[in-house]
Amino acid sequence: MIDYVNPKLILEKENITSGRIAWRSPSNLALVKYWGKYGRQLPRNPSISFTLNNAFTETVLEYRPKESDHQNIKLDFLFEKKPNDAFRNKMLKFLESIVDVFPFLTQLHLTVHSYNSFPHSTGIASSASAMSALATCLCSLEKELFGTLQNSNEFLQKSSFVARLGSGSASRSVYPHLAIWGESAAAEGSSNLFAIPWGERVHSVFKTFHDTILIADRKEKSVSSRAGHALMEGNIFAQNRYDQANERFTKLLKALEEGDLKTFGEITENEALTLHALMMTSEPSYILIRPNTLVMIEKIRAYRAATNQPLYFSLDAGPNIHLLFPDEIKDNVFDFIKKEMEPLCENREWIADRVGTGASRQFSVSSF
Repeated sequence: MIDYVNPKLILEKENITSGRIAWRSPSNLALVKYWGKYGRQLPRNPSISFTLNNAFTETVLEYRPKESDHQNIKLDFLFEKKPNDAFRNKMLKFLESIVDVFPFLTQLHLTVHSYNSFPHSTGIASSASAMSALATCLCSLEKELFGTLQNSNEFLQKSSFVARLGSGSASRSVYPHLAIWGESAAAEGSSNLFAIPWGERVHSVFKTFHDTILIADRKEKSVSSRAGHALMEGNIFAQNRYDQANERFTKLLKALEEGDLKTFGEITENEALTLHALMMTSEPSYILIRPNTLVMIEKIRAYRAATNQPLYFSLDAGPNIHLLFPDEIKDNVFDFIKKEMEPLCENREWIADRVGTGASRQFSVSSF
């Protein structure tokens, strides 16, 4: 089993340098959801996602020699140019958990700058973009300091593995178009330890897909995804859900390969509603959708019935609607959004996004 533990990644003191690395990594939208985990961030069922383009995190990792020999990690953290203790503590805990993978981290003074292009903690998988951006920075740091990970496939696989340890869904964000995480006989090469790219195995129409995010509520959600996953352990419907997810996963892969938009839409919408049903049946139960979320869903269904166009919705672990549609109907859909949906969005806010190309190294970052 791959674990990437490598005690040899220790720097000679005279070779410790200073530098700066920056990566941009997108959020992703799971079509078949993973909800429930075990062990060290391992999924109870396989998932497949669209990689987004405009909803992203930019992370800059600055490093320099540490002034003391103490074996603790020295970390400064700024979110959108301001110190954020809550995010720093979460990141520090994560870095401490992967010292066996990157033992050189204890030799450096790290400063992390992070910026989101979208509101965090509202159910747009901000942890996926943030942790995947950090993971790619760390793997780039290893590559620069030790000359490892020269092969791009090896680099992305390790980045996915490390990202998963911080946020399970983050494992999928490093890859373009679509990615699979979780073992399944239906997906050759799939693993619980890291995601694999799947964009080259789907019909070309899905690479043109838009994901327009309708902001029903900007407030930070009341229950984190981490807590939601934990509540699945006591959910009476958990095992049936995992069986259902595996069945839907296999059906969706076939629909994606064949360009079957109707089956794609049915599964995607049912997965979104199932996710929130699981939240409502947890103990204690909780509700993340908001009144305008439901109004939007009804309007989407009415539009589809009236036009027969392939416009579908999804939800992540939050109240905000993801509108999914192929490029060929974008003009009609954008008209519909402006007339019918925009008034339902908080501050009339929505994000026009689409399927993207995964994580990318940044050489000039204007956000900082």
